[in-house]
Amino acid sequence: MQAQRKPLKPLDQALQELLAHAQPLAGAQQVDTFDADGRVLLQAAVSPLQVPPQDNSAMDGYAVRAAECAGGDAVLPVSQRIPAGTAPEALAAGSVARIFTGAPVPAGADAIVMQEDCEALDDGRVCIKARPEAGQWIRRSGEDIAQGATVIEAGTRLTPAHLGLAASMGFARLQVARRPRVALFSTGDELVMPGTVAPQDMKPGSIYNSNRFFLRALLLRMGCEVTDLGIVPDDREATIATLADAAMDHDVIVTSGGVSVGEEDHIRPAVQHLGQLDLWQISIKPGKPFAYGRVNRGSGTGFAHFIGLPGNPVSSFVTFQVLVRPFLLRLQGVQHVLPRAIEARADFAWPKGDKRREFLRVRYNEKGGLELFRNQSSGVLTSTAWGDGVVDNPAGTAIAEGDSVRFIPFAELMA
Repeated sequence: MQAQRKPLKPLDQALQELLAHAQPLAGAQQVDTFDADGRVLLQAAVSPLQVPPQDNSAMDGYAVRAAECAGGDAVLPVSQRIPAGTAPEALAAGSVARIFTGAPVPAGADAIVMQEDCEALDDGRVCIKARPEAGQWIRRSGEDIAQGATVIEAGTRLTPAHLGLAASMGFARLQVARRPRVALFSTGDELVMPGTVAPQDMKPGSIYNSNRFFLRALLLRMGCEVTDLGIVPDDREATIATLADAAMDHDVIVTSGGVSVGEEDHIRPAVQHLGQLDLWQISIKPGKPFAYGRVNRGSGTGFAHFIGLPGNPVSSFVTFQVLVRPFLLRLQGVQHVLPRAIEARADFAWPKGDKRREFLRVRYNEKGGLELFRNQSSGVLTSTAWGDGVVDNPAGTAIAEGDSVRFIPFAELMA
């Protein structure tokens, strides 16, 4: 009697189990703020000062007492000139101060009148043609950042905007998580590297190795240090040797292909020989075959995480985004690892939902809705370059034109 197949594992359950293994890496680093883009902050950035440090002008113009200009067309002498970076004197009563954007507002002034609303007279006085309101065009001290405020939380993956914020608080260096060291290789005797064999000379059954290129790029975008180990032949001993070497100085080993149960799929027995492996059949489309395990280091000093992705290119691409990406973020100390989805309008029909949770490749059209790529096969990598993202469609769900769907942009997944 044939053994009963295990039910497919729901994606949310698989992700929960995977993240449970993703303990943040040891080894914080201090890096120059200039070089911290994409790194994960380990120590919260608490502001030691107010930003801006004092009230300052938002405009080129004149600092005034609003009450002295309330009647309109007030003509007053200029008592001082205040460029940015200077310390002004208190504003003398019955006068105005020429002031420039970013310059400190002098004591006694309670409004800025932009220069377009003023007329400089030949005798050195100024006619204030507007009736200013108290507080106008003044940027208050601390209105951006208050002293003592936690401005960037620990666990934040830093963007260029965060670097500017850190610099505005005076941080020249930041404490960040160590980059994960990832070994990447593909398996399969059918794989050929572009440039080694011309298309017309390809042997029957051979294909160019596309997975290696996009996986390496995705890993680099995730802030990893990547060692590309190339293509490993369909041979058990060669696979064991490559895994053993990779485990010695890497945190994670990522492979594509060879994680099924066929006679030429050597990843599973090789990982089991060196450590342990869980082969998951996940209820997603494209995707399904996914492996997680550990490859022990021969020195007895720990292990490397092992992640085996399916060989079909779109399956490999999608499983990386929905499983590997959150795992790598969590290794770096990020807590909020799930991609943000938005509601969007489907300008297509999907009459029959699959029994598995689907990730449909789509893109925005000129009407602001989503259109579907014509071929959703797991081997059609064109769909990932054509699309703007994926529709995360629950299992068994049909989509009618005009329905609201859950859209995850590639810009969110590959930032």
